[in-house]
Amino acid sequence: MNGCTASALLFHHAARRSGRVRGCRSDEELRGISLILLAAGFDTTANTLALGTFALLRNPAQLAALRADPALTDRAVEELLRYLSVAKTFMRTALEDVELGGQTIKAGTTVILSYNTANRDPERFTDPHVLDIQRQDGGHLAFGHGIHQCLGQQLARVEMRVAFPALLSRFPTLRLAVPAEEVVLRPETADIYGVKSLPVAWDA
Repeated sequence: MNGCTASALLFHHAARRSGRVRGCRSDEELRGISLILLAAGFDTTANTLALGTFALLRNPAQLAALRADPALTDRAVEELLRYLSVAKTFMRTALEDVELGGQTIKAGTTVILSYNTANRDPERFTDPHVLDIQRQDGGHLAFGHGIHQCLGQQLARVEMRVAFPALLSRFPTLRLAVPAEEVVLRPETADIYGVKSLPVAWDA
């Protein structure tokens, strides 16, 4: 990266603007990299944690199962990733002609991939619209596939494997403070899906 590490990008940006260093990335490149770091490293995981908590609170049987058996945490995290898919769509460009589902996708054609639709595919998952933290048929696409898989997926998994048990242990009576229908969600058109806020209550 022309001598710049990811952790030093913003420092170099500020230093270059002050005239203390030359070269490195342009302002446009740095803005793009900073946006990706923020969105990929924070926004997706934060919204999955909030939306996952909402999903569990709306499914008391699943919540009770997870509270009763923390060993289900890994499987619960994978199921929440499949069930929620906060990063809903991505665009890819075909590098060559591809036959897919009886259709020819010409080289240079841009294709919109719907991860949440794939993760609710009834030909792949039994009862795909049901949250089941003991589901056996894994293989979701929440982190993409192939060479474009999310580089931070293992960190995101670790964060969720730590956060959900800690939350449920610290607040064993956690519940929604308003009817589920009153929880405001981010619009479907948002790049990252989630809740705008999640009002909860618990017993002291």
